[in-house]
Amino acid sequence: MSKNPNFTVLLVDDESAWLRSFKLMLQRTAAIDNLITCQDSRLVMELMTRYDIGLVLLDLTMPHLRGEDLLVRIKTEYPHVLVIIVTGMNTIDEAIRCMKGGAFDYYVKTWGEERLSTGIQHAIRIVELERQTRQVNRMLLHQEPSRPEAFSPIITASREMRDIFCYVEAIAGSRHPVLITGESGVGKELIARAIYAVSEDSGNFVSVNMASLDDFMLEDTLFGHSRGAFTNAHTGREGLTEQAKNGILFMDEIGELSPQSQAKLLRFLQEEEYYPLGSDKPKRVQARIVLATNQDLIARIADGSFRTDLYYRLKAHHIHVPALRERKEDIPLLARHFAERTAAEFGRTPPQLPGELLLMLTQYDFPGNIRELQAMITHAVSLGKELLRRDDFEALAACSDEEANGLNTENMILNYLLEMEDIPSFADMKKIMTTAALLKTGGNQTAAARLLGISQPAMSKRMRECS
Repeated sequence: MSKNPNFTVLLVDDESAWLRSFKLMLQRTAAIDNLITCQDSRLVMELMTRYDIGLVLLDLTMPHLRGEDLLVRIKTEYPHVLVIIVTGMNTIDEAIRCMKGGAFDYYVKTWGEERLSTGIQHAIRIVELERQTRQVNRMLLHQEPSRPEAFSPIITASREMRDIFCYVEAIAGSRHPVLITGESGVGKELIARAIYAVSEDSGNFVSVNMASLDDFMLEDTLFGHSRGAFTNAHTGREGLTEQAKNGILFMDEIGELSPQSQAKLLRFLQEEEYYPLGSDKPKRVQARIVLATNQDLIARIADGSFRTDLYYRLKAHHIHVPALRERKEDIPLLARHFAERTAAEFGRTPPQLPGELLLMLTQYDFPGNIRELQAMITHAVSLGKELLRRDDFEALAACSDEEANGLNTENMILNYLLEMEDIPSFADMKKIMTTAALLKTGGNQTAAARLLGISQPAMSKRMRECS
């Protein structure tokens, strides 16, 4: 079972009774269970080397090694670790010295459970976001996902999609919500399932279409109800949030929610707890929340139909999946994949998809994105032909012959390359283009350079390289 948070919180105090009650309070009020305690300040630096500590809650008045001295050592050797002073002394001078020494905050033990718990939860979120930012930067520099098998259901050759994979890996350990946006049919749920695969959560992946829920159904569906909560509630029922415990709750179509449901969702995300209908006992949210929409939320905020505060609550992690027309290099891969899969379902040999057909598919905008391409291929393969043509695709057949045959020079070259088993290298292409330009201009280097769009010195250099 995953722990909360995904790094260790260290409690340092020489009073054993205080340590014990403080730990129990954090476990009870904030569901923080990744905690270790230390009564001897001399052992703290050793613990820092043994555990992945992200937050230290440090007393000041201790024997052997004073809290202020320990604060300086921690911030010098572990600058990314947050330190909060939790002391029984409430003096301005001391607080100022600690803040100057690198403390993140300064709390007094007598302030009360709620204030302490809320402040510590806030610090944990800060540590998580800082760690995720560093992880994102490392992943983007690496440029390739370290666990490609988690993304194997997503067929792509797009650099932009590869960057999304790296980002998914970078935020895998985060407990903050993830917002996935993109047009209908781009594969938002596949990205959500990739988050689940990378996170290696022990719980279930639970999906719900929020557009189908009215205000009452939303609470009952997500939070469940107790026996007698309403008429005909003869038995209790757990909600989807409980079913997704230690896993992922995927909420699709959140852009369709009513203002009342948006308010309930915001409260659910902010408080990280909920009440089953008919119950006065809150439950902690122990599922990762991933949300998706095909709506333009900025436009909906502008027209007053989507809450600004909810939008920014969702923006901690945002993934925008590009439309298929923005990653045309994926179209041939997807077309062949869907053709092979559909043919297998029919028990047939996959049909041939000639280069000319693939080229025409890349020229189509696919307003329905991958879902539309899959439907087109499924229909064409079901015809039982060994070779697919333009007329087998209704959307392409609707184009006029002039549009279909109006391939410019670039597309003709692309079509030729698609038909080749091995395409030439860049160096070979430079030689071919240089030779073609010289032949076309009868050996006139100045005219050939003009055709190629390069300078005369660059043309002379190319000729030396080709000789």
